[in-house]
Amino acid sequence: MDSEGFAHGFLVLSEFAEFLYKTTDYWAPEHERCIRWDDADLAIPWPLAGEPALSAKDAQGTALGAAEVFP
Repeated sequence: MDSEGFAHGFLVLSEFAEFLYKTTDYWAPEHERCIRWDDADLAIPWPLAGEPALSAKDAQGTALGAAEVFP
């Protein structure tokens, strides 16, 4: 179950995937933040077979320790 305000991520292992978001409000790109998918502090064991294909936004993600935190 997702919680509002928490990071989320996914890895597509097939040739094609359709992903839908359920949101609590309209999308506001100025409020988006991105944490590096391969951040050592998260230590997520992504089951990769080579280099991932990242979006431009995901390729520019910041480290968890440097991420902006909101009260």
